[in-house]
Amino acid sequence: MFDTRTAGHRGPVSDDAEPSSTAADPAVGERSRWRVAAGLVGPAFVASVAYIDPGNFATNFSAGAKYGYTLIWVVVVANVMAMLVQYQSAKVGVVTGRDLPELCRERFPRTASTLLWVQAEVVAMATDIAEFVGAAIGLNLLFGVPLLPAGLITAVVAFVILGLEQHGRRRFELVVVALLALVLSGFLYDLASVGAHASAVAGGLVPHFAGADSVVLAAGIVGATVMPHVVYLHSALTKNLSPFVNDRERRSVLRVQRLDVVVALGLAGVINVVMLVVAAAVFSGLSGQHADSIVAAHAGLAELAGGGTAVAFAVALLASGLSSSSVGTYAGQVVMAGYLRRQVPLFVRRGVTMLPALVVLGLGLPLTSTLVVSQVLLSFGVPFALVPLTMLSRRADVMGPHANRATTTALMSAVAATIITLNAYLLYAVLH
Repeated sequence: MFDTRTAGHRGPVSDDAEPSSTAADPAVGERSRWRVAAGLVGPAFVASVAYIDPGNFATNFSAGAKYGYTLIWVVVVANVMAMLVQYQSAKVGVVTGRDLPELCRERFPRTASTLLWVQAEVVAMATDIAEFVGAAIGLNLLFGVPLLPAGLITAVVAFVILGLEQHGRRRFELVVVALLALVLSGFLYDLASVGAHASAVAGGLVPHFAGADSVVLAAGIVGATVMPHVVYLHSALTKNLSPFVNDRERRSVLRVQRLDVVVALGLAGVINVVMLVVAAAVFSGLSGQHADSIVAAHAGLAELAGGGTAVAFAVALLASGLSSSSVGTYAGQVVMAGYLRRQVPLFVRRGVTMLPALVVLGLGLPLTSTLVVSQVLLSFGVPFALVPLTMLSRRADVMGPHANRATTTALMSAVAATIITLNAYLLYAVLH
């Protein structure tokens, strides 16, 4: 699988090099290969955090409360799309040693790359709204912290988590995975508490809608699932992943990345489905007051399913907001460095992108509605990441022998077309 002689250095390895004692012992060699493979796992788990951010809480709980199990299939389809997209991003990083913003700057006209950067910054602000608002609500529900100070606390914690990356990629990844585990544990507890109707869940896997409003929510679910900023980020996480010296090793790294994506995004998909199922099981058929906001959903869970269920929900929400805000800041740095070739201090970067979120918290705007709107805005930003990724990953002058085949390009194009079509319908529905 891996030539373990190359681990830890970038120098060439001759094919006729003398075998080491490790290579002579098959058992030791196998353990070494597994250790190398384990060291390559992690980028997709960091990326997966963006797929269970507080925006997903808003869209999934709204979908479950209003339409029961109807839109489960949208969550599943969106997650399958995310797997394909994130692997393509990881592949670009591994093969080229560049992240997607860097490639866009190098390969596209200056005007096009500038426009892509501007929209990426707008998307970053919309992302921060969901992350900061969600974490602030979590702090408020658990500890009674007022929303605006809770948003500022979120910023501080995000800086601390992100600072771990300066001391090594693995520390940052482990903290993010721990927060991801908190989110999963919280919702598994909730699911065990409220139960679910198996036949209704199965029915929700059959593609159908329940009127125009359900299509709007479906677009929000896609926007909350296929996240444009993390499409950029994943390529940055893998571009310096392994010091491979030949194409065989590069292919081995890509195999590990495929597994990383399937496991991490599969886990995120399970969490999203469980969110919707919990909301459907508790709130479907009840009056809107029980789930017309995240705060009301928390209160409704406490009233209808018990205080422990509500606490688990709030803990999951807080863990989601803290982890995704850290990952969002990281993605913003990647975007600006790639498109502009300049590093902006984290405090400046975070201050600019979190301003809209703090305005939302300070003015007391409807929080859940704001979260849903932010996810719809993200859905509009997805094609601006997917189209360049699709164009670049099919080019032999960029990807060499790893350029996508026609089938993969067609699938990527279909994903982009589906999202663009949903957005067009959404715009039509809003204007009419």
